Amino acid sequence: MTSKAIVFKTLSYFLLILLTVIIIIPVLWAFTASIKEDAEFYGSPWALPQGVYLQNFADAWLKANMGDYMFNSVLVTALSIALLLVIALPAAYVLARYRFRGSVLWNTMFMAGLFINVNYIIVPIFLMLNNGDKVARSMFGQPFLLNNIFILALVYTAMALPFTVYLLSGYFKSLSKEYEEAASVDGAGYFRTMVQVIMPMARPAIITIILFNFLSFWNEYIISMTLLTKPEYKTLPVGLMNLLAAQKSAVEYGQLYAGLVIVMLPTLLIYILVQKKLTQGMTMGGLKG
Repeated sequence: MTSKAIVFKTLSYFLLILLTVIIIIPVLWAFTASIKEDAEFYGSPWALPQGVYLQNFADAWLKANMGDYMFNSVLVTALSIALLLVIALPAAYVLARYRFRGSVLWNTMFMAGLFINVNYIIVPIFLMLNNGDKVARSMFGQPFLLNNIFILALVYTAMALPFTVYLLSGYFKSLSKEYEEAASVDGAGYFRTMVQVIMPMARPAIITIILFNFLSFWNEYIISMTLLTKPEYKTLPVGLMNLLAAQKSAVEYGQLYAGLVIVMLPTLLIYILVQKKLTQGMTMGGLKG
């Protein structure tokens, strides 16, 4: 190994270690702060906790309603990912593997959707749903578009659909046609081929889009705050911001950091569970030409 290669390798390891430290220190500090009593924050904020004060989590879960907010976040995230997979997987497969009248137009529309930031059109979406609620109120006696978890899940799904279809289409295009030809010889139809042959091979790509979209849906704030105005429907990011605003006067820092840990923990656990799948090759077995 040449001296230049040694220097490059050493520098690369140094930068990776530095990046790891920059990421880990705030996370560890949030976890340690969440088990401190409030009086400990008036000394050195960097000091280790004197004990394990789990009452912070109970207060955040019950008094600050983080439990209700978590239930809402779990529900809307699960609904959004389920809807996204049901719509995006068949759409990406058909657009990637078949040519038909209008396929170029559909591909172009999904590509154009990549350049639309939903945060910039949230006001028109809100006005559209609000006007729809006015019609629903006059026809059915009550609105149902705003403050509706399912409607929020639909908006999340539409937001993530262009990128998800684009990513999956790129993967499906890389697969050999021999897979479908072999399935056709065995008597499998289009739907059976997609479900039993193509989908298992796409498992790494599917796990990747689930993780990316989970992070996006779980941490989303602006759309949730706009479309869910009633306190009982708020999601975790909105609830955490409300907790942060409340703690400015209450000065209950332990409860605040406990709420922050409650928001972070599911993301960390899911990443730990699927990290091996993310590093796997995008194809799993297959035919050799």
